[in-house]
Amino acid sequence: MPLQYPRHSHPWSSLSYGRRRFLRASTAALTGLALTNCHSNLTPGSSDQKRLYIYTWANYTDPQITKLFTQRTGIQVIFDVFDSNEVMLTKLQSGGGNAYSILYPSDYMVAQMVKLGMLTPIDPDRVKGLQNLRSRWINPPYDRHNGHSIPFSTGTTGLLYHADSAIGQPQDWDFLWDHRQALSRRITLIDDMREVVGATLKSLGYSYNTNDATQIKAAYSKLQELKPHIAAFKTNGFEDEILSGDLTIAMAYSMDAMPLIRANPRLQYLIPRSGTSIWTDTLAIPASAPNLEAAYQWINFMLEPEVAAGMTERLSLGTVNQAALDRLSGEIRNNQSLYPKAEILANSETIQPLTPATNDLFDRLWTAMTTS
Repeated sequence: MPLQYPRHSHPWSSLSYGRRRFLRASTAALTGLALTNCHSNLTPGSSDQKRLYIYTWANYTDPQITKLFTQRTGIQVIFDVFDSNEVMLTKLQSGGGNAYSILYPSDYMVAQMVKLGMLTPIDPDRVKGLQNLRSRWINPPYDRHNGHSIPFSTGTTGLLYHADSAIGQPQDWDFLWDHRQALSRRITLIDDMREVVGATLKSLGYSYNTNDATQIKAAYSKLQELKPHIAAFKTNGFEDEILSGDLTIAMAYSMDAMPLIRANPRLQYLIPRSGTSIWTDTLAIPASAPNLEAAYQWINFMLEPEVAAGMTERLSLGTVNQAALDRLSGEIRNNQSLYPKAEILANSETIQPLTPATNDLFDRLWTAMTTS
């Protein structure tokens, strides 16, 4: 069946907030999908070979694409959503994810889950379209030879801000600390341990991926200085506030920033000069997947250039699919917030797995930061 999308006057004209936003009930109604709550406990039944349960970041569900997949295959797609890799991992470790046949872990989480034996090895003979990937993602360092995952999208984490604010325009993460009094209660940070602590480590000249307890505790102390001035830790749900001007600046993912900038051109997105995280989200099959056939059908569908290009246009994600990129307008391909030049990313890093002891330290400090 050929792909047919409704076209707008501008390829990105529909406003669709949030890499990590939760789907509205209307989305499920429009697509005929069942949407479950991220804390639900799905249980496969006897008819589930015609159902594909997916655990994903919220805005990776595209109603047009999902409807087309169901039309082609007869398989109903049922989404459950998470707002951090750690939430996803915890749910699977507690036995609450036995119905899922597709997951969307980020790069560092893939490596961690492989070590834990939680992912099914990818059978290359069942995958069609790997040749469409951009060269950087054909043999990524977090999952050599795509042994347990297929790259899906890429982006950065940065600062989304009002360019006409009297406080000034940021160049780096330190802007938040230097202007914390003037920005007080008009800042939000992502509700993600690795991102927030990592950005603070960068502001101190350290790596996102340090295992040095002294450096991590220094970052925690610095965050404590900023905490009284933070309106909230929000991965999603800040959009209306920054559009209205109730927020001046927000830590945000690049694909979240693009639709907001289109809605309010006074907003701008910055990749801090000391560096940030460069993330890749992937498609993976959990070791307990009950519907392998449907999982491979979904992966192959996502690798189709027309599908990947359509999702990029509507969701503002950075595609890792070269064949899809070639189909996009020059405006999208040349957007440096989605596809920044190498010199802009010179000090940036991909997030890597930490040692168990460091993970425990991160968890303790993050819990103290977000609950006290």
